[in-house]
Amino acid sequence: MVGKKYPSEMKSIIDPKTGYTVIQLTNSGSNNYHLYFTENSFCKGRRELIFYSDRSSKKAGHYNLFSMNLDTGEMTQLTDFSGPISHCVKPPEGGNLFCFHNNHIVSVNMKSFEQNLLYACSPEWRLTSLSLNKSANRLGFILNEDVDIAAGANYTGFTERMYAIKRSKIMVTRIDNTDTSEVFQDTHQLGHFQFAPDDDALAAYCHEGPWNLVQQRIWLLDLISRTVMPCFRQEADDSVGHEFWTRDNLIFFDNRRAGHDGTITSNKTQVYKPVEDKKQTPYIGFADKQGRAIRTIDMPFYCNHYHANNDNSILAGDDVEDIVLINIAGTAAKLQTLCFHGTSWYGQSAHCHPTFDWEGRFVLWTSDFGGNHNLYMTDTSQVVWDP
Repeated sequence: MVGKKYPSEMKSIIDPKTGYTVIQLTNSGSNNYHLYFTENSFCKGRRELIFYSDRSSKKAGHYNLFSMNLDTGEMTQLTDFSGPISHCVKPPEGGNLFCFHNNHIVSVNMKSFEQNLLYACSPEWRLTSLSLNKSANRLGFILNEDVDIAAGANYTGFTERMYAIKRSKIMVTRIDNTDTSEVFQDTHQLGHFQFAPDDDALAAYCHEGPWNLVQQRIWLLDLISRTVMPCFRQEADDSVGHEFWTRDNLIFFDNRRAGHDGTITSNKTQVYKPVEDKKQTPYIGFADKQGRAIRTIDMPFYCNHYHANNDNSILAGDDVEDIVLINIAGTAAKLQTLCFHGTSWYGQSAHCHPTFDWEGRFVLWTSDFGGNHNLYMTDTSQVVWDP
């Protein structure tokens, strides 16, 4: 099946709430979703994106990697894996893809479709949070001890894994398969490993779990000295998460404030309700590479994930029912609805995770509105902001 072409399924629809044009990229009997929001599905410099789909599989939910030509809509199958696949990363322009397959790390050449095994994980550990450095010669990843607590829809096992996992490692391996080294050990469940966009020797990662239970979410790791320091030092009422590196090398974070666990379920509520409602205003922030919060903006709106454009003036967010844009160029955040998404929130692949393309113009997201998971894209240049 590798190299097989699939015809375009693209169509334009008019959003019933805003009247803006939405491009539905996939529309078959398959399920499709884009790369995680800390990565960029778009290939920089050309009209192409990478996504997951089960369209070639006999069983729903058995995903492989595909590319899509955004001018023609034609799709090409890049892998034909026999087992689970996740955490795909790539250089900005594409070329080689790297992903987890059956608890191994493999590389995939987008032109020749050649595959190579880069790392075989032992059964006592589980791979998570793959990242490619700026020079595109090393992969960083996390090993959490395997505690045999399955992850499921609606955050099944989320809290239990946080308490159960007491051993973890951060690893770095060369993509030429010549060296793999352990960089750091911890006693918490780890996640969200991300190399800095401009510095091969610096990375961020998180202590994973419900936000209101994690005492210090974001950490910075110096890969040369192998030392860590907290990024945005949390206090008792802080509930922090969904951190990512911005285009200008800052770390974005979301602080929902007291009691929020950072989840949303198919019931449109978080898993755990706060014991006490302290009427605190959530805010988002930007931290520098020393972990200092250099800017914070009150965020009275509710979104589950945010992503920033090139100059951090506009955020794309996914509230309970809509994709929204939030202007943070001034001192007060201003929200504008972009379109309806209507996803179920049942499982991570149904999370919208809106992301900007490399030019900061198009927003890509996933929704299972109507049944199957499909990809959608909207041109933000058509948005007229309210005065």
